[in-house]
Amino acid sequence: MRLPHSKRIVRLFAVCLATSSLGVAHAEFAVEEATIEQIHAAYLKGTTTAREVTAAYLARIEAYDQQGPMLNAIITVNAQALAQADVLDAQLKKTGKLSGPLHGIPFVAKDNIDSGDLPTSGGSASLANFQPERDATSIERIRKAGGILIAKASLAEFANGGFDSINSRSPGYIRNPYHTAYASGGSSGGTGVAMAANFAVLGLGTDTGISVRAPASINSVVGLRVSHGLVSLDGVMPLNVFWDTVGPMARTVRDT
Repeated sequence: MRLPHSKRIVRLFAVCLATSSLGVAHAEFAVEEATIEQIHAAYLKGTTTAREVTAAYLARIEAYDQQGPMLNAIITVNAQALAQADVLDAQLKKTGKLSGPLHGIPFVAKDNIDSGDLPTSGGSASLANFQPERDATSIERIRKAGGILIAKASLAEFANGGFDSINSRSPGYIRNPYHTAYASGGSSGGTGVAMAANFAVLGLGTDTGISVRAPASINSVVGLRVSHGLVSLDGVMPLNVFWDTVGPMARTVRDT
């Protein structure tokens, strides 16, 4: 595993690492800390499949988000994720080629970014059942590149939070996987925790003040505040349209 320092090894082992039956696609391939490059190499080699990788991340969410350490990073899990992975596996089997630069790569998105197949709550009880008609442009483009939206991640309500403002209507206080009594950072705390806990390969957050950079820093992952206007805000709940940005998070600079 490519870990930034020894504390990450100790804390992730103690809190988030799976048992031998979780997070493993084949015996030869484990999803913990896996990069896009490593996963794609395994797909092309036939060591694993998009279904198996997606199932492994879903198993980690099931094991650690609402039980075990109860990280509370996820609001909604995508029940169609495995079916979407099956489509990509069939494409690869037929063509022998990856469908795009993010083929079969599970990702999470902050729950203020619209997705046509999952509710977008903005972390608020008032929008718990709000179902957008289509994907935000950012999610649409990741899916066109082959990405699989595995879940929507928790956030400070309506993205109005900072370093430690990380409560939302559901599922509540987001716990830092390094130390569950510590803050996870806001407002994209759910995405930051999901990356640190290996719930997906990539994550989307939004940054108006520090909302990607704070949780990335606190959870020891890589986050990028993209230049304002460079990535479309179509389908993103606004906080301040003059400052809002959509930004990626991942465990390595290369993946980000």
